[in-house]
Amino acid sequence: MSLLVYGRRPRPGRPRKSTAAVPCALRTIPRMPRPDGFSFVRRADGTVLIAHHQRSAATLRGAGAARFLAEVESGDAQLVMARWTGAYEFGNERRARQHPRNRGRS
Repeated sequence: MSLLVYGRRPRPGRPRKSTAAVPCALRTIPRMPRPDGFSFVRRADGTVLIAHHQRSAATLRGAGAARFLAEVESGDAQLVMARWTGAYEFGNERRARQHPRNRGRS
């Protein structure tokens, strides 16, 4: 199935609209911003504290802390910390929060 520009499927019996008339800038999918504001502290007892904008986001101990440290050293630290804390929202979740049925919810 091909990617449709506006997310709509054509109705049965109607010809498909060509995307050739749509400027290229409108057909591109916007990229999500890179995560930032994360930091971590390794304690002497092996515990790792992850903070986001100076607020505690996660505490890792034992094998989880060791896996986290290995992953941070081998990849993008900000992205790894965002994944491990679960504090990174994807574009569709951000849009869903603005939907009329979800307004007022946390």
